[in-house]
Amino acid sequence: MSQTAVTVLIPAHNEAAVIADTLESLRVQTRPPDEVIVVDDCSSDDTGLIASRLGARVVRPEANTGFKAGAMNFGLSRVRSEWLVTLDADTMLAPDALEQILDAACEEGASATCGLVLPQRIRSLWERARFVEYLLAFGVFKPVQDWYRHPMVASGCFCLYKTEKVKALGGFPTETVGEDLDLTWRLYLAHEPVKYASRAICYPVEPPNLYYMRRQLIRWSHGFVQNVRLHGRQILGVPMLRSFVIVAFLDALLGGLLYLFVTPLLAIAYGFRYLAALYAVDCLIVAGPILWKGHRLGMLRQALASLPFVYVLRLMNLYYFWRALILECLFRRQLRVFQKGH
Repeated sequence: MSQTAVTVLIPAHNEAAVIADTLESLRVQTRPPDEVIVVDDCSSDDTGLIASRLGARVVRPEANTGFKAGAMNFGLSRVRSEWLVTLDADTMLAPDALEQILDAACEEGASATCGLVLPQRIRSLWERARFVEYLLAFGVFKPVQDWYRHPMVASGCFCLYKTEKVKALGGFPTETVGEDLDLTWRLYLAHEPVKYASRAICYPVEPPNLYYMRRQLIRWSHGFVQNVRLHGRQILGVPMLRSFVIVAFLDALLGGLLYLFVTPLLAIAYGFRYLAALYAVDCLIVAGPILWKGHRLGMLRQALASLPFVYVLRLMNLYYFWRALILECLFRRQLRVFQKGH
């Protein structure tokens, strides 16, 4: 286990309902952090008071920064440790998460290391949809990307960084609403390695209803489009990252359209038995990795019960990606308001 100093930085705005659980999960870590800094971004509730009572160092800007990245930059200037963990205020950690992520980063010499993400609650349709999407993403896509040493994004809800590397890049970027994707790609462009630690598990609060899911998808879709526009030409020079980004972009752009429109048209042309066969094959391709990862995590029942909801989220991802693409590229209406997803 690494013995180097690590600071946990938590940006928070009106998180009184969840921040105590997050801080408690830090208190019981097998490798406790050396310092916890909570940036109370001008909350109107008791976020700062609760964090202070639970032992965190609370700092507060004079005015709300307007961005998660802005709050983290306010706290970053106060970090003196070699390692920095960014943690969302609504995200609990497994008891050994810090130990696992530090060990993975030190072993690989990574400048950024992200962990496995699982929803804190799996009850509503939307939480179940996010759960199975995470099983697919972190059970298949992330390990493949990590095998090629290029995870496409170091997920911002729980990520470990070398402090000096973040400061050398000017801190957390504020040019987009997807600061975690933005910083990941900036690290690659600076020839810094990024790692995925599958044993470092975090549990964020996911959108419990359509209102918050919509806000989260708007932010994520606009963040992806903004980063492709901002870094697109540069990442063409990073071979594996280039490949993963192109595949992700084409899947978001065309995957849902093929599933919804092209497949039924082929069925009309060649017979509806082909439609059933194609959808059956698609279901197996999606269900297999989800159920396998659910089994590995001891969550097979939840994965099986939640499986149908991945198709609901597939349709929503398609709609909000196209919406973001049209607004950002055609109408030049850039999203600049950070929309909270819970």
